[in-house]
Amino acid sequence: MSWLNRLWSPWRLEYIKSSDNAKKECFICNASKRPADPESLVIYIDGFILIILNRYPYNNGHLMVAPINHKKDLEDLTSNEWNAIVKGLLLSKKVLDAIYKPQGYNIGMNIGKIAGAGLEDHLHLHIVPRWAGDTNFMTTISGTKVMAQTLREGWEIMRKEIEKLKA
Repeated sequence: MSWLNRLWSPWRLEYIKSSDNAKKECFICNASKRPADPESLVIYIDGFILIILNRYPYNNGHLMVAPINHKKDLEDLTSNEWNAIVKGLLLSKKVLDAIYKPQGYNIGMNIGKIAGAGLEDHLHLHIVPRWAGDTNFMTTISGTKVMAQTLREGWEIMRKEIEKLKA
């Protein structure tokens, strides 16, 4: 007798369907045009950068900081954009510290497809909050990540926290 456990995650179908869509507009550029829309997942935007929730996160609170201008190469960033990215990283950490109180972070860029970049043509920095045990038997044995909060809930509380920090 065989058995098979299922963990339903229908929201992943959007990702599967979109993976072959070469004509798809850059999601970061698209989000920067409608930052107040909850579907954009933008939690912060200024004249140089935006901070956006990762639609396919490794953990709750997985953020990305990206220049608003569509740039592929590090060398193309202006000093203002670089400074804004660093400030965005610090703001992201403050927000995540206040809301989620992570025990650590993974922070970095995947530049080029071979390095793991899902979006190769628009630079972005990942900030992934980490906790002891966030990779457990579900992740290790079944290749499944259990997410404790919806993206919409995370978007709402992070935008509120940014407003408090700006006040």
